[in-house]
Amino acid sequence: METSTSDINFISINKLWEICKRRWVPGLGVFIPIVMILFIAAYLKKPLYEAQGKLLFQKSNTISSLTGVGTEIGKLEALTRNTENSPLNTEAQVVRSVSVVNNTISRLNLKDEQGQPLTVDIFISRLNVQEIKGSDVLAVSYKDNNPETAASVVNMLMSVYLENYESLYKMEVSTARKFLEKQLPIAEKIVRLGEANLAAFREKNNVVSLQDEKAESVKQITEIQGKIAGIKNQIANISSQAQEIRKQLGMNSQAAVAQTALSQSVGVQETLKQIQQIEFQIVDKRAVFQDTHPEMMGLENKLVALKQLLQGQIQQVSETQQVTTNSNLQLGQMKQQLAAKLVELESTRLGLVSELASSLSYEASYKQRLNKIPRLEQQERQLEGKVRAAQSTYSLLLQKLQESRIAENQTVGNASKISEALVPQAPVSSAIVYYLSGALLASLAAFATMYILDVRDKTIKTFDEAKELLGLTILGVIPTFGKSKKSLRSHEELLENSTSLVVRDTPRSPISEAFRMLRANLKFMSADKELKVIVITSSVPGEGKSTVAANLALSMAQLERQVLLVDGDLHLPVQHKIWELNNSQGLSNLIVGQAEINTSVKKVMANLDVLTAGVVPPSPASLLDSKRMASLIQNFGSSYDFVIIDTPSLNIAADAATLGQMADGVLLVVRPGMVDSVNAAVACEILEKSGQNVLGQVINAVIPQNESHSYYYFTKESDSQEHSVATHNSQANRF
Repeated sequence: METSTSDINFISINKLWEICKRRWVPGLGVFIPIVMILFIAAYLKKPLYEAQGKLLFQKSNTISSLTGVGTEIGKLEALTRNTENSPLNTEAQVVRSVSVVNNTISRLNLKDEQGQPLTVDIFISRLNVQEIKGSDVLAVSYKDNNPETAASVVNMLMSVYLENYESLYKMEVSTARKFLEKQLPIAEKIVRLGEANLAAFREKNNVVSLQDEKAESVKQITEIQGKIAGIKNQIANISSQAQEIRKQLGMNSQAAVAQTALSQSVGVQETLKQIQQIEFQIVDKRAVFQDTHPEMMGLENKLVALKQLLQGQIQQVSETQQVTTNSNLQLGQMKQQLAAKLVELESTRLGLVSELASSLSYEASYKQRLNKIPRLEQQERQLEGKVRAAQSTYSLLLQKLQESRIAENQTVGNASKISEALVPQAPVSSAIVYYLSGALLASLAAFATMYILDVRDKTIKTFDEAKELLGLTILGVIPTFGKSKKSLRSHEELLENSTSLVVRDTPRSPISEAFRMLRANLKFMSADKELKVIVITSSVPGEGKSTVAANLALSMAQLERQVLLVDGDLHLPVQHKIWELNNSQGLSNLIVGQAEINTSVKKVMANLDVLTAGVVPPSPASLLDSKRMASLIQNFGSSYDFVIIDTPSLNIAADAATLGQMADGVLLVVRPGMVDSVNAAVACEILEKSGQNVLGQVINAVIPQNESHSYYYFTKESDSQEHSVATHNSQANRF
């Protein structure tokens, strides 16, 4: 089942109450001096008066908002978006700054109690500057023994702060104005330089409007390409016609031109007629005369002369054209028209070819320019961008310069005083508050002292701690002797005197009942196997193991069982003191064979014998860890119903572990307030590693008042025996 919150709170309060019960003496020793000192200080302390004034802060200055100039100057905004980072907190720190405080101290000439100038630390300790929640107001308060001084300090502090506030922002505006005045000529120079570079670029590259030029170039290229296509079609058509005419004439265009020129030349045609007439005459005369006839020779010579003349005329008419006299120099009307047509077509074709070459040249020129336009546009944009940026910077600087000059002459502060500090009439602190504070502080110091002492004390303090730490079965819980609380030392002295035998001396007491309950629990544990030899030990000396052994032996003897109590503590034997016996002969003498059992064992009461330790040997461990000791224990077990062996504490010697191997079981005595957790844990580890049959633990000398749950309700000896037995029987069922 999970522990509820109320249970946890109850456990915590209960634990604190236990600490207080255990440590109330040192707590009271701390509480009383502190309370007295604080009460005296409160009585002697002078009353303090507190004066308060208020400062109002606006996000932006009202005058700046109305004029529209300097609206960003002194604007109250936090640097981060953290909700706890308020601009008012920043201004509060400015009010508390050393410069403002020092100025206030010097103006009012403030002094401390020794007449020395008041220090900044003392001033700030009396000063309180805080934001009023839900408003834009700072409350400035100051405490002083003199009410007039408190009011004067607050008013002066606010005045100094406002002066510094206004002068600070005016200085910032002035610094900004000077900076702008210095930067403006530089910005203007940059603008002029950018404009000059842009103009030089446009002049160098013949740029007016690259966008329009690009559109116009595309348009012109399209038109030229259309024109080129038309010219090429015309040239193809003309070439086709010329080819057909050349086929009909059987000559090329150059020959046709020459033939046409000769046909149209009067001199050439006249000469041809004369040559034809001479040739006709020669034909006629050849029929009559021989070739050697003078008349025939005369006609031949005349023919040769005419042909030479014709050749000269042909060369003159046709210039460089080579036309022989054998060519047909007389074309018909049709051929002359075809030759003329051929010449016309050739002339037209040459004109179109020239026009085509010109158009192609224009097209290439436009394309070359069009290809340059993107790069020129990029350069122009860069130059224009620089000009625009420079112009924008110049315009902004000029505007800000004008604003700064105006802002320099207006109030730019966002803080104003809305409440003067009045002289306080009543002190803020009273004696009752100081007394209550002193009592609270003393109580806290006392609780802290008790808690620290309890935490540093590693001893097992209560029944619960012993049960939780050791984890052993609890066979008995023995309350402390007496009704009053005693120190550990006084209790040890009590254990060593005759009153330690409580079962014998006060058989009807609650302590005797506790030992009888221990006896009963041991009997219940031996239901299957009888326990005859029991070793009793403890973690450290002083836990009362010898007293527990003696009283347990008494309680067993009261059942009319034969019991032998052996003092196996050969280091610091105690049983002979408890029973007031002579210790000249005992266990050590029996082991070494210097005595007999019948002379060493002493009867102290009916059914109970005691074997004291005898002479303390130089090496107790070697005697106890011997066959003789094992034989003695075997003989004791045969002769008695119960054998109880009192052994040294486990932190002194390993005798208990040695004898535990020879016995039926080991019983560990634990005393709260005496043993610490470390020694108890070490003792349990020793018993565990040595393989002991640990029967359980006996919680000895329990103080009922220190227990958190009141495990026992012990009555006075005058109470009825039945009530005591019933109480312990009910408690035994708990373990």
